[in-house]
Amino acid sequence: MSEIPEATHGDLLVMLRHAPHGGLWLREALDVALVGAAFGQSVSLLLMGDGVWALLQGQGPGPLGQKGSQSTFEMLEMYDIERLYVDADSLEARGLTRDDLLLPVIEVSTPELSTVLAGHRQIFNF
Repeated sequence: MSEIPEATHGDLLVMLRHAPHGGLWLREALDVALVGAAFGQSVSLLLMGDGVWALLQGQGPGPLGQKGSQSTFEMLEMYDIERLYVDADSLEARGLTRDDLLLPVIEVSTPELSTVLAGHRQIFNF
């Protein structure tokens, strides 16, 4: 792994731990990230556990009329949200690789997670 850039410091880290459909976790997390970035905060995302499913290519709308999140993820760069961290163990446990994901990510190993967490002033956990 060891792909963590030296500039891991930021204002906000938004952690996504829940699957993309079945609740409002993903939508609320992305809203926090976009609002923070709109107010000039340096924002990073960290996808862990079932949260890694949110970046899977080809996502469609969820049950009960939930919107798909692909368009929101594609907007992240416009908001200068460029650091997308993904827990490597979570990817592996779900049989996924970075090639399965919608956007480029920075894979982090379990020991590297503490570096990512420590590099941000505020952490929002969804």
